[in-house]
Amino acid sequence: MQARKKSNAQGIDVSRYQGNIDWKMAKADGISFAFIKASQGQRYVDPTFTTNAKGARAAGVLLGAYHFLDATSVEAAKAEARHFADVLDQVGGAKALDLPAVMDYENNPGNLSKTLISAVALAFLLELERLTGRKPIIYTGNAFAANFNASLGGYPLWIARYSDTRVPSDTVTWKRWDIWQYSDSGKIKGIAGNVDLNEFDGTADELRTRFNKKGENTVAEKQRDINKVSPWAADVWEEMTKNGYFDGTRPGAPITREEAAAALSRLRQNILKGDK
Repeated sequence: MQARKKSNAQGIDVSRYQGNIDWKMAKADGISFAFIKASQGQRYVDPTFTTNAKGARAAGVLLGAYHFLDATSVEAAKAEARHFADVLDQVGGAKALDLPAVMDYENNPGNLSKTLISAVALAFLLELERLTGRKPIIYTGNAFAANFNASLGGYPLWIARYSDTRVPSDTVTWKRWDIWQYSDSGKIKGIAGNVDLNEFDGTADELRTRFNKKGENTVAEKQRDINKVSPWAADVWEEMTKNGYFDGTRPGAPITREEAAAALSRLRQNILKGDK
């Protein structure tokens, strides 16, 4: 992935562990944006969320919020998205934030397969967008990002890799980061103790534009050509089209229920014929 630049906007992410924060001092120390923990699981609410949100806004720090995902099923993920949306209503809702809401998905307590991890993530993201009207951001660690498939590639990436110089490694799904969390032991005026440090790939003005509230993330969405096969899927797509499961057109397009039924029908017919 790409390297950092001196002109990039600097930010932090905080939770109750940072205690009382002097947001004016943090702003004066070069902090342009902040993501504040709002919730976790289906019930937990960070006790400092609303206080931090008000403080960041008053200081002129661009405001975002994140939810720590615990879900191990699609239904649990949807429930967590509903909880997150409810908590965001305490500060005016997701549309009142300067930056999109964030799904923090960084571990696998249920020992799920990669397929299920992606399904859980997508269920949360789609439900949250349905409830809030804004496309979320994905936060994850560099190693854990390898669990996510191409269905998540259209979401902005906030990646964790703690290094001043060593860039995050490319993954199958992402080759660039939007935000890089490069330290978990930063020192910022107005905050006692350590704090996570982040960098946006652009200036503060570009950050405002990148995640504006009117049609945000349209650039990322336009990058996918549905008529071209993603490199990671080339071999399996060739196999499936060769065996007649798909007709070979629009490999990157969303599949309809009718198309899924046709593919399953072909699959069943080939199985009955003994096709291997």
